[in-house]
Amino acid sequence: MRKKIAAANWKMNLTLQQGEKLLDDIIALPHTLKANQEAVFAVPFPYLAMAQQKVAGKEHVFIAAQNVYTKKSGAYTGETSVEMLQSIGIQVVVLGHSERREYFNESNQFLADKVNICLENNITPIFCCGEALSIREANGQNAFVEKQIKESLFHLTADQILKVVIAYEPIWAIGTGKTASSDQAQEIHAYIRSVLVEKYGAAIADEISILYGGSVKGSNAKELFAQPDVDGGLVGGASLNAQEFVTIINSLP
Repeated sequence: MRKKIAAANWKMNLTLQQGEKLLDDIIALPHTLKANQEAVFAVPFPYLAMAQQKVAGKEHVFIAAQNVYTKKSGAYTGETSVEMLQSIGIQVVVLGHSERREYFNESNQFLADKVNICLENNITPIFCCGEALSIREANGQNAFVEKQIKESLFHLTADQILKVVIAYEPIWAIGTGKTASSDQAQEIHAYIRSVLVEKYGAAIADEISILYGGSVKGSNAKELFAQPDVDGGLVGGASLNAQEFVTIINSLP
């Protein structure tokens, strides 16, 4: 049974004190995570150690970094390595978010290198893919997302791909208030899974969690997560509100 995941992406938001309060508030609100469910908090780098301490001992809850570099160490001022993350117990990293691709020109090959170093060091990558509005309007989303996945992930073995979580994020629905309908989300998620089936077979593809990442809110999470190929969400703005994010956690099937 594949994992159902509610992943919070705080992006570049909140002070340390605000982050501490948000985690305290979320922990205090009633929510339960079953054996096949996870809550993940991708927090800014300065808050990773604090967040790790806050969730210590809590089952099925993980803190994630929002990025990592392709080298283990060296003269790369401002970057963070997998070894640094491991040293504070981080087991999950978000890779290839559309903002990293757009603002920092991260290519599919560069992201393949990041995926590799994560897997080599037992860190789970949440690999983001997705298209801009112009591509969606031209009905090119399937080919665009397929290219991202093939160029960044298809060098992996079957055992390795099972350790990757994929997050589909329609760029046109991030922070815009627009959301793909549950049918649109299911359609592209099913297509992504079909691409994985073609390469790795149905048994492997059926074990890979595919998250939806475009304006997920407490009000639409249950409908989105009810789709057969939508295995949770990568949540931006709504993850900064404790009640909203707990509602999203509690919407996991």
